[in-house]
Amino acid sequence: MTLPATMRGVILTRHGGPEALEWREDIPLPRPGRGEVLVQVRAAGVNNTDINTREGWYAAEVTGATGETADGVARGGWAGALGFPRIQGGDLCGVVVARGPGVETPALGARVTCPINIPRPTEENPVGFVALGSEIDGAFAEYCLMAASDLYDVSDVPLSDIEIAALPCGFGTALGLLERAGVGPGQEVLITGASGNVGLAAVQIAAAMGARVTGIAAPAKAAMVRADGAAAVIARDAPLPQDHFHAVIDLVGGAGVVALIDALRPGGHYAVAGAIAGPMITVDLRRIYLSDITLHGCTYQAPQVFARLIEMARAGRVRPRIAATYPLRDIARAQADFQAKTHAGKLVLLPPEDKE
Repeated sequence: MTLPATMRGVILTRHGGPEALEWREDIPLPRPGRGEVLVQVRAAGVNNTDINTREGWYAAEVTGATGETADGVARGGWAGALGFPRIQGGDLCGVVVARGPGVETPALGARVTCPINIPRPTEENPVGFVALGSEIDGAFAEYCLMAASDLYDVSDVPLSDIEIAALPCGFGTALGLLERAGVGPGQEVLITGASGNVGLAAVQIAAAMGARVTGIAAPAKAAMVRADGAAAVIARDAPLPQDHFHAVIDLVGGAGVVALIDALRPGGHYAVAGAIAGPMITVDLRRIYLSDITLHGCTYQAPQVFARLIEMARAGRVRPRIAATYPLRDIARAQADFQAKTHAGKLVLLPPEDKE
């Protein structure tokens, strides 16, 4: 394959709204060095993570749900200040088209994906990682440069390219939450935001693990949540049973966390990987320590977590719901539709075809 000198894609020029995203057709094509491969992107998912990173929401200065800081300036990616320009896109499905020196696998032509949070543990930080599309350039372009050792060959997984692109953030995060909370057969599990990308994935996986799943979702989406494996669905503002669940998987945060803690039985586990309702909460610590509740912040994933997810996909035990696809150049519209939460399922961006 003859590689071009440039590629098309979306560049994040600064923190801000959709206007900070710029469609470009002259992005220099990266060339793989030692241990690296060049991946031709087939599909890239739309996530809260990319929107939050664009807005600078991960900065410690942000205390609200919509990315504001005290002085009106957002500053943060996953690991602090973000380098610009940046190609975002944490959900990757693509094909290996070039390999650098020393690379034996994956093979040329292999279909590949990777976790959105790529493990980089150290002795000082055993949960260290770099986020695709934050610390390193991601999948919102025709090509993506990756370390070969970070990729998973999914050539034989019985899912489409679009479905593969829906796995890393949603299903990877969901499996990480469930594993950290120790969810197993016969347990009662409560999942917030159950109609969202990560929530639906958590419903599917928890049901596949043999847990009895209760989802929290809007009544209009209850049937979909049940179809993906929930035994019961509770409306967002409805009261929750107390001292009932072995585990709570929380993707929402905000003031509702107090009721979620109360819904756990003694010795229960609260695992969180989202705060779309707001990151600042007030809880009664007595309810936590007197009931021996364990709190899990879940962002880092050990390599075996994502490897297990790929095996589940290979065995046909998980299948993402796809709501819509968009041309990559329409990323602003796709992200607006995502934030409107009118779609049930994953939104996926497709790179331009050669004829465009």
